[in-house]
Amino acid sequence: MKKRALMMGVFSVLLSLVFLGGCGTNQNNPSNEPPNNNEQPAQEDVLANFLAYQGNTKYVYEGQSNEYASFTTYVDYFKGDKVQLRTNNGGTETVRVLGLNAGQMIQLLAQGETYYREDLTQSSKLNSNGEVLLKEPLTKGTSWTLADNRKRTITNVDMDLSTPAGTYKVIEVTTEGKDNTIMDYYAPGVGLVKTVYKGSDGYEVTSTLSKLEKNTPLVQNVKTYYPNIDDGKVHTTSVSLSFKTNDITKQIFEDEFKKQAANHGKLLGENVKIKSLYLNQDGRVYVDFTKNFVTEMNAGAGYEGMILQSIVNTLGNYYGASEVYLTMEGEPYASGHIEMKKGELFKVNMDNVVEG
Repeated sequence: MKKRALMMGVFSVLLSLVFLGGCGTNQNNPSNEPPNNNEQPAQEDVLANFLAYQGNTKYVYEGQSNEYASFTTYVDYFKGDKVQLRTNNGGTETVRVLGLNAGQMIQLLAQGETYYREDLTQSSKLNSNGEVLLKEPLTKGTSWTLADNRKRTITNVDMDLSTPAGTYKVIEVTTEGKDNTIMDYYAPGVGLVKTVYKGSDGYEVTSTLSKLEKNTPLVQNVKTYYPNIDDGKVHTTSVSLSFKTNDITKQIFEDEFKKQAANHGKLLGENVKIKSLYLNQDGRVYVDFTKNFVTEMNAGAGYEGMILQSIVNTLGNYYGASEVYLTMEGEPYASGHIEMKKGELFKVNMDNVVEG
């Protein structure tokens, strides 16, 4: 038990760092053409290159000495000078938003246990005073102190580092804590290629970039609910939803809700749109449809209830919520059979659900 607790503690320290893994197109040079060698790049351009990621790519890291040191990273979103990364270590998923400000690369947000996909690059939770990962000038000796009093220093530059994914010219960044030291190795246009954790007791854990799987979207297995016209029950099934970088989650669900499987009725008419979909800070899912949601449903009271319950159960399960506020163009849901009041919520309900 003590060994496992130590391993989890080490991984918690590793997760306090941002996994920048990825190989990408420089956002300041979208054509990815080599720079003019006669021009000296500005510091801000060099720093921005560490946020240059390639979308639709799976970044795979292999770990040593800790079961949680191996992980994968996807890019959820590129938005201006921000990037949202999703890291999965086999036990949990962590979402981070990184951005540039005043010559610094900052971790603006770190949110654990985030299994749903949502654009957080404009979230009110972003902290412009978050943890500084890199700082100009990008030269040996540049040093800064973190909020927890750890000291972080650029300890080497233009260093050759070999990994299973290739050999890179890297910057070495060393973070000194009370009981441990962490070295991170960053490559321009790639991001983090290796992390080494060294405890004061000699315990060492590494995470190293091993491969880049291009043209690989994020795939999530999502439990969905559909009404069954034969038995009057809501049935469950599992579908694989694919998300490319910058895909909008509401569009993926809208497309899925318009599909019809054997004995399972579709949930949305062809012309219905999901105008907005998000998990609110109150822990509830908010979803807004166009007004033709009801007119294209063309269902009796019983079947209408099953459709609504299927949508609520699917979205509630995906976001880990028990209540859903469902509206049509901002107004409470209303039809000839069901009239909801402003603020009245639909609840995830399994009373009429049949597994499979």
